[in-house]
Amino acid sequence: MPNFSERLKDLKNERNLFQKDIANAIGISLRAYQYYEAGERKPDIEILEKLADYFEISTDFLLGRTDNPNIN
Repeated sequence: MPNFSERLKDLKNERNLFQKDIANAIGISLRAYQYYEAGERKPDIEILEKLADYFEISTDFLLGRTDNPNIN
């Protein structure tokens, strides 16, 4: 299963988004987002929840714990 940074990149690319747009939408710096996508840092719980809400997916999917993106 893909890891967090791979899932983040895939979600961004599937939706034709830009890193800066995601960063702005969840209230973090572009560089912080880039660290997450590069796998250099892991987000705290608050940012993880914001990312899941932004993409309308479960945190388990984002973390690579399941292949089911549904929130249920």
